[in-house]
Amino acid sequence: MRRVLFSGFIIVLFWSCGNDKGSLPPASGLTGDMYLVMDSTQWNGPLGNTIDSLFRIEMEGLPRAESIFRMRWIDPRKLNFVLKQRRNLIFAVTLDSRSAGSNMLKRNFTPESLQKIKTDPSAYVLTMPDVYAKGQEVMYLFGNTEEELLNNIRTKGHHLIEHFNRKEKERLSVSLYKSGQITGVSDWLQKNMECDIKIPFGYKLVVNNKEFLWMRQINTADDKDIFIASTPYYSQDQFKKENLIALRDEFCKKYLFEDPEVANSYLITETTVPFIPVTTKEVSLSGNYAVEIRGLWRANNFSMGGPFVGYALVDELKGKLYYIEGFTFSPSKDQREIMRELETILGTFRTSESIVTQP
Repeated sequence: MRRVLFSGFIIVLFWSCGNDKGSLPPASGLTGDMYLVMDSTQWNGPLGNTIDSLFRIEMEGLPRAESIFRMRWIDPRKLNFVLKQRRNLIFAVTLDSRSAGSNMLKRNFTPESLQKIKTDPSAYVLTMPDVYAKGQEVMYLFGNTEEELLNNIRTKGHHLIEHFNRKEKERLSVSLYKSGQITGVSDWLQKNMECDIKIPFGYKLVVNNKEFLWMRQINTADDKDIFIASTPYYSQDQFKKENLIALRDEFCKKYLFEDPEVANSYLITETTVPFIPVTTKEVSLSGNYAVEIRGLWRANNFSMGGPFVGYALVDELKGKLYYIEGFTFSPSKDQREIMRELETILGTFRTSESIVTQP
């Protein structure tokens, strides 16, 4: 068996039985599916409810409720070869639990690591890739007592969500660009808009000029759209929510037609639905300071609508403010994974300085 060392916490686990990564099967399961392995008593108690609620939090800005992840519970005694290959696995156990399921999980820890858990309450999580399958992400949650683990999850749980969300986007990136990207778009952007983005095959160019580019992929069940807009940067006030909405609406009215054959049809930001407000927050996008904006869009004639996610960021070297966005029209299906895909594409955006300094 192989041992894993977790940073300075020296949490050592026995986690697989002699398989090298070259012989591992590919991970199975759908994007966004989580499998939680823990004792049935703890699953039905506060610990299980807390973990379940954490990963089932709703994704913001969708027209109907969809959780960020789908959580499935597995009894440790029923963890078979097939279930071990799921793409996202979480093992949760506390040392004060004496049940048969918990005892099975605790056998994965060495005596040294068990002692470390007892003396270091700050050590509560370990993540490992490719434990039972290639492309898999496994997370171990542990604590001396259930209350101790609960406290860590309640105060630091957002890091756990961010970790798996990042891993899902990394997987998406591999699949999205497996066949490469649209030729010519990158060169055109660098020459005419002084920026860059990776657009995967399947998208078609709709509009392009020196202040705006619109790429679109129309499928049977959905319409996926990416656009980039630029405007002179003059003040930090441009990042305020009301100003971002105004900027978005300006470009949408000018370039984003709802139907090219319908006169005066264009897209606007939906601000009249009180239970799905437009939200903003500061984020890092490809190492750059950015403001993320999420919400709903609709056609000005109410004929269609859907969710969007956008990012505003500045290229100080060029004195430009960029607003980049992904939006979808997919009324017949869930939209969580479409939005995660659009976020992955937007995450490849580069300003002129980043094009020079980053590969």
